[in-house]
Amino acid sequence: MNFKDIPENPYLLLTPGPLSTSKSVKAAMLKDWCTWDDDYNNIVQEIRARLLEVAGVNEQKYTVVLMQGSGTFSIESVVGSVVSQDGKLLVLTNGAYGERIVTIANYLGINVEALDAGEKARPSLEALDQKLATDAIITHVAVVHCETTTGMLNPINGIGKVVKKYGKEYIVDAMSSFGGIPISMDEIQIDYLVSSANKCLQGVPGFGFTIAKRAKLEKTKGIARSLSLDLYGQWETMEKNNGKWRFTSPTHTVRAFRQALDELEEEGGVDTRYLRYYENQKLLVEGMDSLGLAAFLPRELQSPIITTFISPEEDEYDFTRFYNELKSRGFVIYPGKVTDMQCFRIGNIGEVYKDDVEALLKAIEDSMYWKR
Repeated sequence: MNFKDIPENPYLLLTPGPLSTSKSVKAAMLKDWCTWDDDYNNIVQEIRARLLEVAGVNEQKYTVVLMQGSGTFSIESVVGSVVSQDGKLLVLTNGAYGERIVTIANYLGINVEALDAGEKARPSLEALDQKLATDAIITHVAVVHCETTTGMLNPINGIGKVVKKYGKEYIVDAMSSFGGIPISMDEIQIDYLVSSANKCLQGVPGFGFTIAKRAKLEKTKGIARSLSLDLYGQWETMEKNNGKWRFTSPTHTVRAFRQALDELEEEGGVDTRYLRYYENQKLLVEGMDSLGLAAFLPRELQSPIITTFISPEEDEYDFTRFYNELKSRGFVIYPGKVTDMQCFRIGNIGEVYKDDVEALLKAIEDSMYWKR
């Protein structure tokens, strides 16, 4: 395939996913695959094994389940498949995506409670300790690693220590961090880690995945509240049938994802990608500050994934106009999601490099129509 034949994108996606992908990832989707064929299912098995490598764990203790749909489908598959009828889920929330886990549990009729820290603070380990000490009914604790509502990076290591102190099962929504921030599943004692193809691993949308402790997952048969999102059922089929999915899988997305994993390895792995994201975000925040656009969170709470900026206070400022000004210059950003303040968000993940950030900052300066 001549990559020159693949058209350039009209703009760079500066979002938390879907994101701008490489031409070689796009090119990988230009071939059709049969879901029953060993050539395709061997790719699925390779992906499952390589995801364990990215997580730094082995197949004796951990396993991988791929699930059709967006990342939220995989979150719902875990919540609905591992918390039993007599269990209780505690969700540590400080943004919209933690709250989404609560909403999922409510839809499924699961006993759930939120321990909310507010959008400008990390979850309190002391409050978590106190809650687990006084509520023995809780069986599972869930938290979002990178809460993309604000860009907050939550302390999953410290949370994991408290969760395991009380012998609870630990669910981490690593949707916007896995593959872009080093995570040691074994050290943190995560039982279920959930992420998606189209985030830091730089694939395209179509499926999510769960990395689970085998011993935990094996005990969940029959718990699932959904046929399509039965985590155990999907895992059992993949285990017994060489990577076969129960229902039609997103074959083009899967093939593109293997290419994305190749490119992660070529870049130098998660540590190297993390450094690129970190340097991009640092350059972005410093540049925005020089333009008079302040970040919503203090530096020590920010992730390298996405940053929320406070909207200008000028009366003539309008996000839609600002968005369109930037889009016309080749950049797409995200609207804000903070509940009580006007904000917008800019992501650093995907095929985004230092030159792109510098060009973005120039485009933002040129797009600040309220200062003309």
